[in-house]
This record gives sequence, C-alpha cells and structure tokens, in this order.
Amino acid sequence: MDIRNSLDGLKSLLGVAQPAPATTPAKASPSSGTGGPSALSSDSATFSSAGNQVLASASDSDVRMDKVASIQSAIASGTYNIPASAVASKMVDAMMGVKG
Repeated sequence: MDIRNSLDGLKSLLGVAQPAPATTPAKASPSSGTGGPSALSSDSATFSSAGNQVLASASDSDVRMDKVASIQSAIASGTYNIPASAVASKMVDAMMGVKG
C-alpha cells in the first residue's frame, strides 16, 4: 500500500488544498543542495479562538477543582454513571439553545 497515495486521497476527500509550487526562482544559499533546511522549516501553527478560550477558562478561578478531582477518581474506578436520559436532555437543550 502506498501511503502517499492514501494521504493524497484523504486530502482530496476532506477538501484540503494542495500547496501551489513556488513560481519565484529560489535564491542560492550556502545550504542549497547540501541537505540543509527544507521548505518545512517555514511551517507555522496558530491556535483557533476555541483553543484560546479553553486556555483562558483553564485559568479561571471558578473551576471547582475538588469536584473535578472527584469525577476523575470516579471515572478511573469505573463508578461514574450518568443516566442516558440526562445526557439526551442536555443534548436537546444545547441544540435548542437553552442555557442551564
């Protein structure tokens, strides 16, 4: 199986645009042709506004860490149960825009 073809197929299914080839001639540099830095060295990452909101909320003082710790403990021990009807109710409320 050719992984590159699979990735290209996945990218086309997801609508990810292929990078356009550079149209300007590359300047000669001391590392040209000697295995120096590639085009990947110019990659960058940015956080979305959702990522920034999560980061900001993690530092909020209204997070009840004692409750978080007790829920984490219950999940780890396998004793944390939520009725399916409660989950369904909250999902419907969220879809309807009901704040609760």
